[in-house]
Amino acid sequence: MCNMTFEEPCGENASERMDSVARALEDVLLAALPQGCITVGVYEAAKSLNVDPDNVVLCLLATDEEDVQDVALQIHFTLIQAFCCENDINILRVNNTRRLAEILGGAKPGGEPMDLHCVLVTNPQSSTWKDPALSKLNRFCRDSRCLDQWVPVIHLPER
Repeated sequence: MCNMTFEEPCGENASERMDSVARALEDVLLAALPQGCITVGVYEAAKSLNVDPDNVVLCLLATDEEDVQDVALQIHFTLIQAFCCENDINILRVNNTRRLAEILGGAKPGGEPMDLHCVLVTNPQSSTWKDPALSKLNRFCRDSRCLDQWVPVIHLPER
């Protein structure tokens, strides 16, 4: 059941709602990071999805403008999206990889930059994750699907 009205997808309420969803995404990432519930990288995400898709609660596909022309990356995204849809995993597109890098710490140990094109958020090993920010993201994804937006785009604002 969808709770959005026709007026909500545009105008001031939509802008406020998108800001709220972006904040919720940031909160989820900041909460998941110290728990070790983040998988970063297209290949690492594909391996994780193959091993335990039931443990994944959110998939982020991140691009900047120059990535739009990367055909190989777009093929990877298509395959990951199909897998996530088949396994009822919520998917969001994020358009600001620089901000995503700031949130996630930006580099692997040793200073090597992370591949932030795909980020998975998983449940902690000990329990199912109950987080109000995650619930907000799940509602947003569900409501977006009702509007035929299967992979909604989130604009992470600069801080």
